[in-house]
Amino acid sequence: MASYSVSVAPMMDWTDKHCRYFYRLLSQYTRLYTEMITSKAILKGDKNRLLDYNVIEHPLVLQIGGSDPVEMAACAVIAKQWGYDEVNINVGCPSERVLSGSFGACLMKEPDLVASCVESMIEACDIPVSVKSRIGIDEMESYEQLGDFVYRIHKKGCQHFIIHARKAWLQGLSPKQNRTIPPLNYPWVYQIKKDFPRLKITINGGITSTKEVLNHLKKVDGVMLGRAIYNRPYTLTEIDRHVFGFNDAVKPREEIVVEYMKYIETQQKLDVPVRAMTRHILGLYHGQKNAKMFRRLLSGKTVDLSHLNEWLNYSNN
Repeated sequence: MASYSVSVAPMMDWTDKHCRYFYRLLSQYTRLYTEMITSKAILKGDKNRLLDYNVIEHPLVLQIGGSDPVEMAACAVIAKQWGYDEVNINVGCPSERVLSGSFGACLMKEPDLVASCVESMIEACDIPVSVKSRIGIDEMESYEQLGDFVYRIHKKGCQHFIIHARKAWLQGLSPKQNRTIPPLNYPWVYQIKKDFPRLKITINGGITSTKEVLNHLKKVDGVMLGRAIYNRPYTLTEIDRHVFGFNDAVKPREEIVVEYMKYIETQQKLDVPVRAMTRHILGLYHGQKNAKMFRRLLSGKTVDLSHLNEWLNYSNN
């Protein structure tokens, strides 16, 4: 299987570099995405803070929010310089911040503008450029509109589309509601693959298990999971075995904790708060005996490595 067969979605406030490091301890092959970073932030902000990552995170995709072709091209060059494996344009996020910034799901109304961004980015650098979208927004009611959106952008060079199989209702629903209320329409994404067989099509939205991943992979090229992984991260070990054919012994959860503690120690020296890292591992024992105890240890007013050592001592007795 190719690395894009399974990926973890870009999730604002969640998939930071500490979270991605943790995920890489669980899966050698799953493709990881940064949180969305706006083009203006990349061009004008603190690049070390925004773009830094650990080399073990590869394959790693930088997701950018923006709609100015010149700015997006400059960001693609920066992504290449920083060693990212791919850049992705956010055309799927429905938040109010996105609306005011002319990026995200509202750009589904402007496929030619997205196509111009893709074209300028491809001309500027030689790493792949992908687009993440919904199946439509607001008054976009037909499959033909989705097909036209993909067609116009692919004609300018985009070879990989990640499609969240829900519409985004920009009027009347919050970003949280937009993740669950609009109905899923997987057949439309399957049909895009049939109509554009040479493109890489990744499906996203409401996918929660390895079994579902394998079923979707019979009809599309890739599957992207989001909150299911954040809430149950150990699922990534199943994906390495059942999707990527990884045959080595699966690391027990306690070994993952020990490896992540080593990472925490290095980051502490850079003044990173322990809680900023441990918050990402609260779901590691989901469904296991004493999972509540693990979460409770890491959810107090203060969290430090002693709490993880206490957990390991408890687990090993």
